[in-house]
Amino acid sequence: MENFDYFSNASMVFLKDLKAQNNREWFASNKGIYDQEIRAPAKSFAQETEIALEALTGIPHRSKIFRIHRDVRFSKDKTPYNTHIHVSFTPETGHANTPMWFFGQNTERLSLGCGVFQFDKPGLTRFRSAMAGTKGAALIALRDTLWNAGIRVSDPHLKRVPSGFDPDHPHKDALLRKGFSAWIDIDGTAFCTQPDLVARTVSEFGKLTAVFEFLSELAAD
Repeated sequence: MENFDYFSNASMVFLKDLKAQNNREWFASNKGIYDQEIRAPAKSFAQETEIALEALTGIPHRSKIFRIHRDVRFSKDKTPYNTHIHVSFTPETGHANTPMWFFGQNTERLSLGCGVFQFDKPGLTRFRSAMAGTKGAALIALRDTLWNAGIRVSDPHLKRVPSGFDPDHPHKDALLRKGFSAWIDIDGTAFCTQPDLVARTVSEFGKLTAVFEFLSELAAD
């Protein structure tokens, strides 16, 4: 594994050019730039961040680099390529519905997140049962703490409390959710093109450890 420091300015220029062109002919003629400036560095970044997240949490992680090719089968937007660098990191706990960490740099901003986008069916049942109890109050308090710190929190998925629960339940905001995630948004691309990106990324992730710990506890119950 090559030592990773940061993504090059050329990588960000490539993403902006790809957004402007976004066709197979352009990509084919510029694939060498993609391989050198994005694909290879992203692999090194992911591997080093796995190690740093294990140091942060005490849990080994596995990374996934999302494909540059878009799945356009069910989309009205038929542009063939994603114009971002997107990596996820999953803790190897053996539990379903564990919170993941997310790194997403596009042409306009970087978003760093932690959470569960959507629980599977058994996980959602357990989540709702927990949210109807004292942990629902804890999640709402966590949401408020994140908001007060300027951290973006995912919106509730539902407009009505699911059947079986009081429509005016005091933990309504928690019961309206099918998942929970929190995000740190950093405008521009400069964060990714400066030294010590792994350390700075994991430092930002550290601001979301309360989310990781809360959802990890739920997954282990």
